[in-house]
Amino acid sequence: MVDPQVRDHSLSVIIPLGPDEEETPGLLVQLSDLPGNCEVILVKACNKELERPSSWPASLAWREYTNSGGRARQMNLGARVARGEWLWFVHADSRLLAESLPALGLFVEQPHDVLGWFDLRFRNDGPRLCRLNAWGANLRSRWLGLPFGDQGLVIRRSRFDTLGGFDETLACGEDHHFVWQAHSQGLPVHRLCAPLATSARKYAEQGWMRVTLRHIYQTFYQAQVSRRALYKPD
Repeated sequence: MVDPQVRDHSLSVIIPLGPDEEETPGLLVQLSDLPGNCEVILVKACNKELERPSSWPASLAWREYTNSGGRARQMNLGARVARGEWLWFVHADSRLLAESLPALGLFVEQPHDVLGWFDLRFRNDGPRLCRLNAWGANLRSRWLGLPFGDQGLVIRRSRFDTLGGFDETLACGEDHHFVWQAHSQGLPVHRLCAPLATSARKYAEQGWMRVTLRHIYQTFYQAQVSRRALYKPD
């Protein structure tokens, strides 16, 4: 069940969906436990119909939109139509653990103005070495304040608007760039002290070493691009 404190604040869960996304049903079953003052917004890349879980309560808003312009545009569209005080961006292959929603409830209860993130864990659909990747991602997030989108970024709607949303000109790394935007405007990045699980299937399909090295390269490259764009000398 959802922690009672979530019930005191409106929350919009925004889920961008790729054209071939098949992981959504498991997440939706978990989100069906949210209270009625929350809503779930799915932004699809195509007009493929989605079936609501049989457990979905009539009081919990469910809305679907279509935008094929990439994940940044999908998430920005979800934010524009959102009615909640808080925005929670969740990937379709994410899964909630027992601590996830109680931690979220405590987070939105606080009067702070921060960008929140969850600890990363990988589901058991990839190599065991993915535990090292999760350890590295959590270390990066704590030491450098650089969580990524698969860590369930959560932020007040008003602050999201101030930051300008996700950069739609980027082919990838819009989540990374968004965190740099937060840093450039002095917004603290806050750990929720609870895990969120994500799929490790791409490591199984493409190879652990190949995917890991690609992510390391992209992280450093995107950091350089973001720093140059956001910290230009006067």
